[in-house]
Amino acid sequence: MSLIRLAIPKGSLQQSTVELFRDAGWNITTSSRSYFPSIDDPGIECALVRAQEISRYVESGLFDVALTGKDWILENSSDVQEVEDLIYSKATYRPAKWVLAVGEKSGIHTIQDLQGKKVATELVNFTRKYFRDRGVDVDVEFSWGATEAKVVDGLADAIVEVTETGSTIRAHNLKIIEELLVTNTKLIANKESWKDSCKRSKIEQIALMLKSALQATGMAGLKMNAPRKSLEQIIGMLPAITSPTVSPLHDPDWYSLEIIIHESQSRNLIPELLRAGARGIIEYPLKKVLDG
Repeated sequence: MSLIRLAIPKGSLQQSTVELFRDAGWNITTSSRSYFPSIDDPGIECALVRAQEISRYVESGLFDVALTGKDWILENSSDVQEVEDLIYSKATYRPAKWVLAVGEKSGIHTIQDLQGKKVATELVNFTRKYFRDRGVDVDVEFSWGATEAKVVDGLADAIVEVTETGSTIRAHNLKIIEELLVTNTKLIANKESWKDSCKRSKIEQIALMLKSALQATGMAGLKMNAPRKSLEQIIGMLPAITSPTVSPLHDPDWYSLEIIIHESQSRNLIPELLRAGARGIIEYPLKKVLDG
């Protein structure tokens, strides 16, 4: 069996990545004293790596498979195999985006207004190309952190920063004047590893199970008993991914129904089902949903 080397993003995505793998069936144990987490799969070896560097290491073959952002793949111009999109910001369910922001009272309203000015960002290469493609000459410098404060402190005229809600940017009295890139997490593979049938099979297994865990996020199963006289009415009320499972019970006047719904739907649906005659309603969480 070929050993798969997996890179896990260290930092803000680390905990959510570990949780995602747990939901998918793998238990990863991290330690503050080690960059090499343990995993309960003898076919996988893990390492913690900064998301900004992961795609370069996957391209070079140091890792077979990894999770990192689309933004860092573009930043490093990495030649990797993109296997699966994995959008898993459970906090907001909003995609992250890189935006161009300036001081609220700066008098800068468009990207053209930044001609000859300084822009601070961690996404240097992508930002330089973005401005160059639009014919705007700016000085792009790398920011080691606290990027929003660069404009406030007078160290830059604008910033390019990642955000989900924009609240931190607004809190620093900045305004967004342009959206440069919408990004998400991707499962990527080394192209030579992808050509290896054994490694590819394992990578596809990882992709399938991660995707199934993500598809279960916010979903729930719902079971109930329905009387024959109200069966069609109750079925018509059910918002299912596919048609509900219907099974006859020992009592010929009753049926068992089972569906998958969004958790948020249950608060309105369950009282309506009770009024329609459904009984023995059970809602239960889902860990994985595989659809095709």
